[in-house]
Amino acid sequence: MSDEQPFSLLIVDDDKSMRQSLLALMEAAGWQAEAVPRGDRALDKLGEMHPDVILSDVRMPGMSGLELLAQLDRDVAPPLVLISAHGDIPMAVEAMQAGAYSFVEKPYEPRRLLTILTHAAEQSRMKASNARLKERLFALSGLDRVLLGQTAAVVALREEVLDLVGLDGAVMVLGETGTGKELVARALHDLSARADRPFLAVNCAALHPDSFEAEMFGMAGGAEGRLQAASGGTLFLDEVSSCPPVVQAKLLRVIEDQQVYPVGSGVPVKVDLRIVSATNEDVDQAVADDRLRADLLFRLNTFVLQVPPLRQRRDDVSLLAGHFLGDYAQMHEMEAPELSHEDMAALLAHDWPGNVRELRNVCARRVMAARRGGGSMAAALAGDLGAEDVPDTLREAVAAFERELIGKAIKAHQGRMDAAAAALGIGRRTLNEKIVKLGLNKDALL
Repeated sequence: MSDEQPFSLLIVDDDKSMRQSLLALMEAAGWQAEAVPRGDRALDKLGEMHPDVILSDVRMPGMSGLELLAQLDRDVAPPLVLISAHGDIPMAVEAMQAGAYSFVEKPYEPRRLLTILTHAAEQSRMKASNARLKERLFALSGLDRVLLGQTAAVVALREEVLDLVGLDGAVMVLGETGTGKELVARALHDLSARADRPFLAVNCAALHPDSFEAEMFGMAGGAEGRLQAASGGTLFLDEVSSCPPVVQAKLLRVIEDQQVYPVGSGVPVKVDLRIVSATNEDVDQAVADDRLRADLLFRLNTFVLQVPPLRQRRDDVSLLAGHFLGDYAQMHEMEAPELSHEDMAALLAHDWPGNVRELRNVCARRVMAARRGGGSMAAALAGDLGAEDVPDTLREAVAAFERELIGKAIKAHQGRMDAAAAALGIGRRTLNEKIVKLGLNKDALL
């Protein structure tokens, strides 16, 4: 039993003498116990008492013990032990399948009942302790600020990431374009013991068989390869299903042996890399189409994380939009535009084919429009880029939209820079600096 606080029990039984008998037993055993005569009273009592275990009769007027079990939220409710003088094997099986911790027949043997209840209470305390530990880990890691959202799928994803950060097994991250697969990969690295070593992100679609070994393995007596430089860290293989077949074979060898052969050398060099991969494709179909080696897939998918598309987490849209609007507004040193009912209706009606990345860039356009004193989410959505054309980073997105708006302003005012600057809400000098910084050709715009 815990040294900090006695175990607690809620007894549910319509037989008054049985309630009194059980209360006396538990008090003698050093437990804190309370009793109620009906199942519905037990549900009310749970909000006040928070017991470690529930001990309930099966057959009671109104709500039975099995019905009480069905009403409990298994994620947060304490374990329930059923007790009945009318029990039989089929009922016991039904109770266990429904989620009961155990089943005891009346008349009960006190020592056996106490043993069952103690084990249930210990399990309940451990579950609560683990939940508190995860809450502290979330607070320390800031993972909830990286993988934003409160829907069940995102909460579960954050928990899965925390479960994997202490392991070195390969992780495959699956999800549509723009869902945030690289954010997940970086979180796995940043929260791990490898965080002070490099995170090497490789776009597999851009790898060329002829230059792969020299770039990744290095040259004998020459420059160190990228894999050697990243040793001790994480290798992130993005778009792994698009990796050229010849390169797949070479990657497979590296993953299996954790060593590379620099070009021109017969002496292997050890590397220590945790492998995280990502793809927006159906990997089984990619294997069936001979675009992804089955043996490589089996080395990459020791653990699999699924990132949900935005259309399946619509309750997170307002939270994400508010976050992105705040980020862009801070970058431009202005107040973030508020989301009106019309704005929210437009956001929730959209299917988000570009997922979170698309929403982020819609918010960037909304802030840019707000700088000129206008705009709406519907207008920002109407001017959306195709999902495949959306820039990957916040800085790239802002630069792209600044180029677009500055170009339009210069065209609209036929090259009159003072007028263009006034329309954009910035000074003439700032406009000139941005034109240079963004690589805009004023003459080409006119």
